[in-house]
Amino acid sequence: MVRMVTSTQRRRLGAVSALLMGAALISGCGEKPHGSAAAPATAPEPSQASSTAPTNSPSPGASPYVEPGVVDGAPHNGDNNAYRRPADMSPASEEAAQAEAARIEPVLKRLHAKGKWDPESVRSALTGELGYKIEKYGSKGKILSGELTVRDMYASYENDEYVTPEGTMIGLRVNADACVTALVQPTNYEAKANGPFMETGCMTPPTGH
Repeated sequence: MVRMVTSTQRRRLGAVSALLMGAALISGCGEKPHGSAAAPATAPEPSQASSTAPTNSPSPGASPYVEPGVVDGAPHNGDNNAYRRPADMSPASEEAAQAEAARIEPVLKRLHAKGKWDPESVRSALTGELGYKIEKYGSKGKILSGELTVRDMYASYENDEYVTPEGTMIGLRVNADACVTALVQPTNYEAKANGPFMETGCMTPPTGH
């Protein structure tokens, strides 16, 4: 005998089926899909400084040896120019040399005013007016007599040849430690007291060595 399902029963069965399907769906939402994995967390990159730190690298230093009193000069510059430094004078010798310089300067002033700066004119004036004697030397360079030296200006090398400028250089030996060095030339004249030079005695040494 076939049992008839009424419409009321069908509605109840449909409601139960809907409840069972909803429960199944809710339980499946908490499961992860097969083979899926969470992306690994990446550590934040350290921020880079906007500028590099300054380095303390040493700068090139000065020469390891600089002569006292030499400004911006090469090492041993003082030694190289020692020949241009006059020796010291005793107080008495310095006073005597200054007195002779005071005698020579007016003569040079007058010669300069007249345009007489050649060695012959200067030699004649200093020996004739002031009574100085020209130095004379022996065969070995020893001074035999006199105290005055008069000579041309030092020659300079210009345009592929040596040129001697106009003028006269003067050296007067006052004492063993005292001199008068003087000159007269178109531009100026002078006479000053100083000690003797290492290589040239009472004559001013040349600028080049």
